Amino acid sequence: MPGATGTEVVRACMESYIAQDRERAERLIADDYRFTSPQDDHIDRDAFFERCFPTAERFRWQEILAVVPAGGDDVFLLYEYELRTGERHRNVEVATVRDGRITETQVFFGGRVR
Repeated sequence: MPGATGTEVVRACMESYIAQDRERAERLIADDYRFTSPQDDHIDRDAFFERCFPTAERFRWQEILAVVPAGGDDVFLLYEYELRTGERHRNVEVATVRDGRITETQVFFGGRVR
């Protein structure tokens, strides 16, 4: 997204995940992308699209609660979701955005929301 702020890019990418719009997500994620979570350790773009991107069907709903600049090229994203099992959780991500594309995402899993 040339000319977009980091927060706009991160929001658009999360929205593309929720909608399972892979074509849009591919435009927002850099070729040298790295993704890290408690389940994935610095996987590349191809592995992310293979393992992580197609998982949205696990959710009843997902809502972005906050997207804020974190300094430099980093953006914090806070979101809440409910699994089809009825469990609700919140996660935080830190995304690095350069030249209108996300180059890295680090996910920090939260606990259940009651």
